[in-house]
Order: sequence, then C-alpha cells, then structure tokens
Amino acid sequence: MSANPKILVFSTNNISDPGIDLAGASHMDYPESIKIITVPCSSGINPKWILNAIKGGFDGVFVAADGTDCPYLTDCTDRTAKVVERSQELLTANNLDPRRIKMAAICSVCAESFVSHIKKFHKALSELNN
Repeated sequence: MSANPKILVFSTNNISDPGIDLAGASHMDYPESIKIITVPCSSGINPKWILNAIKGGFDGVFVAADGTDCPYLTDCTDRTAKVVERSQELLTANNLDPRRIKMAAICSVCAESFVSHIKKFHKALSELNN
C-alpha cells in the first residue's frame, strides 16, 4: 500500500454528489488521491466492483450512501449495508483486508462530514500496512 492511499468513492448523483461537490467548492482540504464514480443509488453497487477496485490498485473503497434521503428506496441504508457486508466477505475470501471498505451516509449538504470521513479512512488505510 502506498504512503498516499488511493480511494475509490462510490457516490450518488442526487444525494452525496452535491455534498462532495460542496466540499470542493468550499475549498475544504481532503486527500487528492480519491477518484469518484457516480451511481444512481448506493444499494445498486455490485460487490464485485469493490473487489475489482481493490484488486485493480485502489487501497480502499468508500461508499457514500444515500441513507434515509434515497429517492428510490425506503430501505436503501439496509440494502447498501448488505452490499458492503457482501463486499467485505468477498475481500476476505480473496485474502484481502475487509477494513478496506467504508460506508457512511453523505447528504447533499454534508461537505464537512464527507471530508471528515475521507480523512479518517485515508489515515486508517495508511496504518493498515504499518
């Protein structure tokens, strides 16, 4: 793992993307080694995508979940948690550390929350191989 962990963020176009954009527009400081993929709903993420991201060189995957604000599903948080759980099982089955996945609900105005979560996750990933 690199000294500056690469993090893939799965973000949702209606809910978490605006919060992440607000963090950037507000010039909030967070690691530049993140890449963002936008999806319609966090519960639609395929666990194999997460495994492929880790195998493909990302040090961690952050799922910016819709939470209770999901415009599509009332049980989005539960479904997304199951996606993350299955992803962790896949990582474990492939001899990869399941702590490389993090999920948190990020709302459209949650810029500070996003930055805080990413900084903590970045630090945790940095410490995994120490």
